[in-house]
Amino acid sequence: MHTHLPHLASVLTPERDEDTPAASTGAIDWISRLVAIDTTSRQSNLGLIELLRDTLRAQGIDAWLDYDGSGAKANLFATLPGRDGNTQGGVVLSGHTDVVPVDAQHWQSPPFSPELRDGRLYGRGACDMKGFIGTVMSRVPAWCDAPPGAPIHLAFTYDEEVGCLGISPMLAAMARRGIHPQGCIVGEPTGMQVIVAHKGINIYRCCVQGHAVHSSLAPTGVNAIEYAARVICHIRDLANAFAAHGPYDEGFDVPFSTAQTGTIKGGIALNTVPADCEFVFEYRNLPGVDADTIFARIEAYAAQTLVPEMQRVHPQATIRFTKVAAPPSMQADETQPLVRLMRALIPDTPARKVSYGTEAGFFQRAGIPTIVCGPGSIAQAHQPDEFVALAEIARCERFLSKLTAALAGIHGQFL
Repeated sequence: MHTHLPHLASVLTPERDEDTPAASTGAIDWISRLVAIDTTSRQSNLGLIELLRDTLRAQGIDAWLDYDGSGAKANLFATLPGRDGNTQGGVVLSGHTDVVPVDAQHWQSPPFSPELRDGRLYGRGACDMKGFIGTVMSRVPAWCDAPPGAPIHLAFTYDEEVGCLGISPMLAAMARRGIHPQGCIVGEPTGMQVIVAHKGINIYRCCVQGHAVHSSLAPTGVNAIEYAARVICHIRDLANAFAAHGPYDEGFDVPFSTAQTGTIKGGIALNTVPADCEFVFEYRNLPGVDADTIFARIEAYAAQTLVPEMQRVHPQATIRFTKVAAPPSMQADETQPLVRLMRALIPDTPARKVSYGTEAGFFQRAGIPTIVCGPGSIAQAHQPDEFVALAEIARCERFLSKLTAALAGIHGQFL
């Protein structure tokens, strides 16, 4: 289908900062309510997600939950029909409900007691990404009163911060229900700039099983820490090769794929050759760089070079890898209607590429054109005294109003 994007240029004009109104009380109130609910990933998100569901249902909106296996967490999906009652096509506004821990961080104010000061709203998740979700929720009554021409869908997930665990079940549930949106905006903090690409994140755990002996007999043992170190050095060699030889994409702040080891543990005493060592590593691949090929090189080095050495000393020695999570990269086609629509809505900022990951790659892999755009700065995400500037909330509100205006003239599917 073809969109009516040429009509947008006449109704969507660039805005200056002084044209942007202050953040509304409704948006600030909603964000504050969400921040006050502790949804750290290790805890349930049901208090927040059920609040959203009940609020939406009270306004006559079809909102449903999809629970995880434990029943302690859930995704929410809701559809606000278009003006003619159509529920197919349209645009998804997506965000995750979980936040990272505040352990060992020093805050000026309690992280789950939202506080306004100096034109900012402080609290864990204010930026990442309850600022976006709260702003969207504040717009729902207006959308109910004056539905746009194409439907607006809301998709709010659990456990994005621990490997994007909720989004795949969400997409599967959408497919079972025959829901086929024509585009998606993931509202991660981008300073309201349009993000058209990000890297993939591939997280693995490596467990090295050696053979313990007294350290005075070290040659008869298999030192798990030393063999883990050799795998880690191999990963670093791959990272150095990416930096030296590419491939490169200069649109990214780090224009090549990267790899690094994040945590390691092993050994029980200095005078004992360690039998076990475990570490977790990641690599972030550029769009177009095959993630499985990178892992195959790491796995082959362990299996073909290291394990035979280990097993010559002790036949049960081995190295095992477990995939923890693998959010895919995202690369939007800048000629596609969704990107053209976003460029018309936010005309004064260039489309960008970022090295951090989001759930956007999952939507794209499911065949839903997707971009990333939301209020706040990624520099504030996960930090003590996390905040979202009220000016950013106002910009997001203005964007959502312009999106509604654009969809108002588009009947049914907008792509």
